[in-house]
Amino acid sequence: MAKLVFGMNQSLDGYVDHMAFAPSPTLFRHFIEEARAQAGCVYGRQMYEVMRYWDDDHPEWDAPELAFAAAWRNQPKWVVSRSLKSVGPNATLVQDDLEGAIRKQKAERDGEVEVAGPGLAQSLTELGLIDEYRIYLHPVVLGHGKPYFAGPRPPLRLMAIDQIEDVIRLIYVPA
Repeated sequence: MAKLVFGMNQSLDGYVDHMAFAPSPTLFRHFIEEARAQAGCVYGRQMYEVMRYWDDDHPEWDAPELAFAAAWRNQPKWVVSRSLKSVGPNATLVQDDLEGAIRKQKAERDGEVEVAGPGLAQSLTELGLIDEYRIYLHPVVLGHGKPYFAGPRPPLRLMAIDQIEDVIRLIYVPA
C-alpha cells in the first residue's frame, strides 16, 4: 500500500510560494531523488498548472533541471479538478469521488505518492488520507502567500528532523 505524503517548501511564517524562494543545488538534488523514487503525485489544479512547466524542455536548463524534468514526466500524476477538461502526458483527471480515487491509488501502489498543493492537502487531511507531512522550512519570512495548512492544523506527531544546508526538514505523521 502506498503512503500519501504532503511535502512543500515553507517560510518561517508558514507560507508556501514557489516564486519567493528556490531550493539550493543540494536541496534540488534531494527533490530530484524524491521525484525519481515516487510512485506518483496527486495535484490540485493550480499546482498542476505550475508544474506543467516541466513538460517542455527549455534550452537554458542545466543537467539537474533536465534530470528533474525527466523524473517528473516519468511519474504518474492524478489531477484533481472540476474545471479542467484534459490534462497532459502521464496524467489522469480526477473530477469526482476524490476519496475513492485516492484510496484506489493508495491500495494499488507501493511507495510514496506525493500530494502537491495546500488546498488539496487540506481536503485529503479532512478525509484522513495523508500519512505524512514534510515541511521544508526555509530561513525566510514572506508575510503573505498561501499557508502550508489551508485549514485547521491536524493533530501531528513529530517523527524526524534533519537539515539540508540552511533548510530544516520536519517530518510529521497524524497523531
